[in-house]
Parts: sequence; C-alpha cells; structure tokens
Amino acid sequence: MQVVDCIEMKIDDPFVPQLGLSFEAPRPARRVWPVRELVAHVRDLVEEQFTDIWAEGEISNYRPAPSGHVYFTLKDAEAQLPVVLFRRQAMLLRFRPEDGLHVLVRGKVSVYEQRGQMQLVAETMEPVGAGSLQLAFEQLKERLASEGLFDASRKRKLPAFPRTVGIVTSPTGAVIRDFLNIVGRRHSGLNVMLYPVSVQGEQAVGEICTAIREFNESGLVDLIVVARGGGSLEDLAAFNSEAVARAIAGSSLPVVSAVGHETDFTIADFVADLRAPTPSAAAELITEAQHKVAEVIVELGRRLERAARYQVLQARQRWSRVDAGRNEMRMTQQLRRQELRLDDLAARAEQAVEAKLSILTETQERLNAAVLRHDPRERLGQSRQRLTVAHQHMEMAMLHRMHAASSQRGALNARLEALSPLAVLDRGYALVQDEQGRVVRDAATLATGEVVQTRLARGRFTSRVEEIPVESDESKKTKERRKK
Repeated sequence: MQVVDCIEMKIDDPFVPQLGLSFEAPRPARRVWPVRELVAHVRDLVEEQFTDIWAEGEISNYRPAPSGHVYFTLKDAEAQLPVVLFRRQAMLLRFRPEDGLHVLVRGKVSVYEQRGQMQLVAETMEPVGAGSLQLAFEQLKERLASEGLFDASRKRKLPAFPRTVGIVTSPTGAVIRDFLNIVGRRHSGLNVMLYPVSVQGEQAVGEICTAIREFNESGLVDLIVVARGGGSLEDLAAFNSEAVARAIAGSSLPVVSAVGHETDFTIADFVADLRAPTPSAAAELITEAQHKVAEVIVELGRRLERAARYQVLQARQRWSRVDAGRNEMRMTQQLRRQELRLDDLAARAEQAVEAKLSILTETQERLNAAVLRHDPRERLGQSRQRLTVAHQHMEMAMLHRMHAASSQRGALNARLEALSPLAVLDRGYALVQDEQGRVVRDAATLATGEVVQTRLARGRFTSRVEEIPVESDESKKTKERRKK
C-alpha cells in the first residue's frame, strides 16, 4: 500500500496550477424571501430612512372615504405618489383639498403591504401659493353662499326697541367696555347680558356655538351680538368656521356680527342678519331707534316750551285787557260748580262702592254656606257617629249571640250529663268487663274463676268470679217483662 503525504494548500497557493489541480470558490447559501417578509423588510427600511419629509405636487384622484380617511395621488410631470391622510389629520385641515390643487404635504414614506405599493402617510398639508386660511375662507364662503345662507331674503330686521341684548364676546377685552359705554350713553334702559367666551383658540368655536344656542333657549334676550376686536386672519379663524356660521344661521333670534375692524370681513358677517363694522358701531345700530326717539322727544320738548311761553304771553296780554274783579267772580263761580260736581260724584261713587260691597258680602255668605254644607269635617263627624252606633249594635249582637250560645251549651251539657254512663256510676252502679274488655250484661256469660274488671264512679278494681248463683224462673220472667 502506497502512502501519500497530505499537504495543506490554499486555493490561491501558486503551486496549485503547477500541480494541475483546480478548485471552485464556495458559493454563498441561497436565501428565499417570503413576499410578506420581503415587503415588510423593505417597508421598515423605507420608514427608517424617510420618517419626516415634505413633498410638493398636484392633487389628483381625490377620494374621501366613508371612514373619514382621505386618499389621493400627489403627482408632478415626471412621477406620482399615492397619499393617505387619516381621519384625525383630515379633520384638522383648514381648507378643502380638491383635484388640481398644488400642495405641500408633510409625512413619512411607507409601503402598503397588501399591494406592495409605496405611499406617503400624510400628517399635514397646506396649499402652495395662497395661504390655507384664505383658501379655506374662500371655499367655505362659496359653499355656504350656494346653500343660500347669505341670501338677503333670509335676513331678519332687528327689533326697534329691544329690552335685553345678549352679547357673545370676551369678558376681559376692550370690546365689552366700549359696547357698554355707548349703550349707557345712548339708551340707559337697555339691559345687556354677557355670555363670556374665548374669541380665539381651539375652544373658541365650541364656546361661541354654545352661547348662541343657550341664548336662544333661555328666552331672556331679544337679539344677539357676536363681537370681537380686530386681528389677523388666524386670530379671526373661529368666526370663519362652518360651525359658527351654521349656529348663526340656525338662530331663532336676530344676530348682529361685529367682528374685527371696518375692513375685516368674516363668514359670520355674511351669515348674520346685520353686519356692524365694529363692536362700537353695533351698539349704535342697536340703540339707533331709541336714540332717534330721544332726539325727537328733546326737540318736541323745546317746541312745547316755546309754545307754552307764547301762550303765557298771549294770556298775559288778554288778562291785562280784562276786568280783574269780573274775572275773579267768574273763576269763583266755576270753582264752586266744579266743587258741587265733585261732591256729587263722590257721593255716587260711595253708593256704588257700598252696593258692590253688599253684593260681594251676600255672595261670600252664600258661598260660605255652600262650603259648610259640603264641609268634609261635617261629613266626617256624621260618618264617625254612624260608625259609633254600628259598633254599639255590633257589640250588643255579639253579647246576645254569646248569651244564646252559652245557654245552648248549658242545655247540651245537661243532656250530655244525663246520658253519660258516668252519671249512672255516680248513682252507685258499676261497669263490669271480662278479660277481653267486653261489657258483661249477663252473669251466665261468665265462668267460675274468670277475672273481670269492675269500674266504679271513682276508680276500678280487678276481681275473680267465685260463684254464679242460678236465677229462679220467676226472676227470669220478671227480667223479660222489664225488657218488654
């Protein structure tokens, strides 16, 4: 056997080709990916790399789902990317997306495993060019106008002389102070009821809608003023919301919108029954009719004063031409006639009052008598009396029945005593029984030496038969006759 030495050589050893040997490099093991794992792995890599990105493009194939999620495609001239905006994020948008709108979308890139499709999961979105608030304002304005909420035919007139005005505004701003100052100066009798709300911020929309609804339900005010000072479009966002617009449109009371400065316009201004340029102007418009009435009253007072002065002057001139004594006599006679008429009217009034009092007194007495006849206390007394009599009759009947039952029981006891065998024993007789307990009626049925039981009226004893005398024929005949 030939022994060959083993030499350790590497594949890249320079002696390997010289020996005429060839070796192949080892191949890596093949890995087979399930589709689900491969797509999930790709998704993890993509989401790790693109966690927060901005993408710009044009909206196409916009599809809001019944669940509230929004699906659309973001595209440009070279490519397109599916986008999903979940319900919570979609509700926070300040404008309404639509096909053809150029937008900036912020979110993260992911892969939808069921389709193996890359998509952008959006967090926020804003239009490119016009601001989102302005775009939302224009879209909402167009939509509400198409529904007829801005039509002049549905605008209601303000009450000319309101008694109470409800104002929806901040309790700490300058708006309420200016409003109260103008109302106090122009119409001090007008009541103002403040419903404090936030006029900006996330909670402002809900508080304003609640204030309008509760003023309508309270019935305490005649009209509502929604007021706020000026500000940017972001500051006035609550008054450009659809919820506030529909709350104003649904109000059964007239609503005055006094939001911002004279150059500011909000959705609330278009929906309200009257738009005031400023809150101060709203106070002037509300009190306009009352203020005009006050001005008219002042003017009429001035005219009345001038007329009265003229009449007094004329009267003085006429008085200077008339005899004073004669006028005094005429005035005295006139006063006396008036005094007589006054006395006559007083007497007639007194008679009328007395007659009326007499009628009322008779009516009261008649009603009192009727009430007494139907007084429940009287009926209760009568019922108690009848109950007492019935109770007495029942007691007498019970005693009578008890006496009768007692008498009947005594008679029955007497009869029972008379028929009782014990009574017979009390008269000296005895009851004899044999050993079987049978009553012995004939001595012939006994035998000598038999044991018998004898019962007396009090106690019993046992005896033995010693002798049974034989009865004579005469005795037997006598017994038979007694039996007959």
